[in-house]
Amino acid sequence: MAKTITATRRGAFAQSVKMLATRQFGTFIIASLLSNMGTWAQQVAEPWLLLSIGASPLLLGLDSFAASAPVFLLTLLGGLMADRGDRRRIITFFQSIQMLCPVAVVGLLLGGSIAPWMVIGLSLVVGITDALSMPSFQSIVPSIVRREQIPAALALSSTQFNLSRILGPALAGVVMASVGAIGCFVLNAVSFIPFIGVAIWILPRRGQRPPARDRFDRRHLFAGARVVARDPSLRSALLTVLVTSLFCGPLVTFAPVLVKQAMHRDVGDFSLAVTAFGLGGLAGAIMLLGIDPGRDRRFFCSLGAVIYAGAMLATALDPWFWSLPPLFVIAGLAMTISNTSANTYLQSHASPALRGQAISLYMLAMRGGISLGSVLTGAIIGFLGVQDSLMIDALAAIALQVAFGGRLIWKRGGAGRSFVAE
Repeated sequence: MAKTITATRRGAFAQSVKMLATRQFGTFIIASLLSNMGTWAQQVAEPWLLLSIGASPLLLGLDSFAASAPVFLLTLLGGLMADRGDRRRIITFFQSIQMLCPVAVVGLLLGGSIAPWMVIGLSLVVGITDALSMPSFQSIVPSIVRREQIPAALALSSTQFNLSRILGPALAGVVMASVGAIGCFVLNAVSFIPFIGVAIWILPRRGQRPPARDRFDRRHLFAGARVVARDPSLRSALLTVLVTSLFCGPLVTFAPVLVKQAMHRDVGDFSLAVTAFGLGGLAGAIMLLGIDPGRDRRFFCSLGAVIYAGAMLATALDPWFWSLPPLFVIAGLAMTISNTSANTYLQSHASPALRGQAISLYMLAMRGGISLGSVLTGAIIGFLGVQDSLMIDALAAIALQVAFGGRLIWKRGGAGRSFVAE
């Protein structure tokens, strides 16, 4: 029996890796990796820059809130645009605007007139463009692979994302030590170019457009939400992602505060912690590649969420820096397994006509939870300190995740029905 399971896992892993050799998917993964490396380089530089120019933990949380909050108002519209508009134009237009934001930061740094509110304002622009374009971006993978390949394709996409989470912060550490934060913003701006080019090449032009009278029907805007409301398992997956983002997302958002103010370490140590989180995420994505595509992933979603919260609790109680990277590895691994499993479930069950809106709901749970969690935790840190605030978040996450997914966790490996729609 064990040999059969091992052979199945090896076969699933081999089939997943073969997808990288395909022209469209392989090129898309490489372009996404380069773009995400630039994003993560800036993710390391930006909070450190804010702290360096006098921003408080509350402003740090507000910066994260500004980058994520627009999903509340715009992500469903972005999903509708992905389903009914020209995805090539959507990605090109909004990603080009987003590319100008790090260029603006570079100009402000060179001019010596940078201030926290300017960085937060540009983060808001990034959040708006993300909310409107990310459903189109997320729907690329299901549109260039076969339906039965969606779980493996999403796991591979998660693999490149977490690889960028290793390479980007490592590159940021070198760049910031040599030329300063400005170099990371330059890298991020340049990294948009190959991704935009590949997206234009891969995505077909929109064919027949919907009739004008149907194009902006408000009923379509909430169609995905109604589908989810009728499916308890879809609701459960989104609730798991929401709780993880709301209570555990602050672990990464306030990592610079934890490293700089609580542990009195420098930017190199912060870069090491973020890299460790990415290393764990990469390991989690690779583990998902070995899972049979037909396996029910609800078990992995719930279990990963509880482990993530447990790692966050241990981090909050940890007084030593050198325990931090291993704990971040565990947290990154668990988060990737949980969120990718939920995303796989959602995209596999959504009909092609509503896939963009289904993705927008996933984004709403993930990014919206992070935005709220960041601003609330940032306010609490001002009263209790970063470690006590993270401990409260972790305890709340553990209690809620066990309440939502405890029954699935105790099942033997989630051997229920397939996650992939028949």
